[in-house]
Amino acid sequence: MAKRKRLTLPPLGGFAPSPASASEASPAPASPPALGPGLAPAPISRVTGEAAATAALREVAEELGAARSEGRLVLRLELDRIEEGWLVRDRIGLEAEELASLMTSLSAHGQRSPIEVTDMGEGRFGLISGWRRVTALRRLHAETGEERFATVLALLRRPDTAAAAYVAMVEENEIRAGLSYFERARIAAKAVEAGVFATDKLALQQLYGSASRAKRSKIGSFLGIYRALEGALRYPSALPERLGLALARRLEEEPGFAAEVAAALAAATPDSAEAELALIADLLAPAAEAASEPARPSVPDPAPEAPVPAPAPAPDHAPATARSARPQAPAAELRPGLFLKADGAGSLHLYGPAVDEAFRARLRDWLASEG
Repeated sequence: MAKRKRLTLPPLGGFAPSPASASEASPAPASPPALGPGLAPAPISRVTGEAAATAALREVAEELGAARSEGRLVLRLELDRIEEGWLVRDRIGLEAEELASLMTSLSAHGQRSPIEVTDMGEGRFGLISGWRRVTALRRLHAETGEERFATVLALLRRPDTAAAAYVAMVEENEIRAGLSYFERARIAAKAVEAGVFATDKLALQQLYGSASRAKRSKIGSFLGIYRALEGALRYPSALPERLGLALARRLEEEPGFAAEVAAALAAATPDSAEAELALIADLLAPAAEAASEPARPSVPDPAPEAPVPAPAPAPDHAPATARSARPQAPAAELRPGLFLKADGAGSLHLYGPAVDEAFRARLRDWLASEG
């Protein structure tokens, strides 16, 4: 019978060295075992763990990259890396009161909504939407020097075409703060001029696809104002809908009227939006009054043998020459399309596109009730 061989347990931390190499064995490492007393990590498990960790990190990196490119990750970018002129802006300007209000909100509460940008490469980003926020942050940083105003929160967008970028800019402003009709028409015209859209009709359909057909038609009317008076108007954004539509009709009906308006604006040099609107309404008043003048019933002429003196005509029946004489006092806009002037002789003059037959009837009823 073979002799049984007695086995010796290995010391803690690994297997016992063979007798031949026991004298040459280096001292055991001082670090504690990775998997507990008496056990050493198996090479295959260590490799598997490292591979799993690498795969997890790669997955996280890929997800972050996808979120960034798809606009699901908010970035903090330096203002100096933002290119506001990447698109022609739809807003013409920013009123001082509106800018001051936005600066106050950013200073007190910080930026709540990120802007939208596209990656231009080389660390530059083209601005799609958020021009007002960028402008306010630049002003705050210039005035205060605080570093919190030197950066802007942004979402990265990847518009497939220039048309898609323009649509994104317009839609954002339509939702946040409605543009004036002139600004809407201007950006449509600029997009056509830049070759983004082939025609005005296509530009209106793409940029304002969510608007009603009637609204797109009104914007299209303001296209004529932009192309005829874009350099002459000082406050085009203040042009109200009704007065603007009346001006657009007159420009279309009378090709020489644009030169008349431009010359009047250049001579008057209005220093406020109210003054400019009053001047435009004054120029439109004769045509508006002629269009809204109610038909008077015909009265037979008195017989020659009965020379009865005719009564003095009422102010509403004043001769056309008297009606066409414009008072020289400054006009006040009571509401869009309705202006009031006093000639200094105890009389008031109401005029503008809003003076139609329905308005005359309501005014007569009110005056009768007051008497």
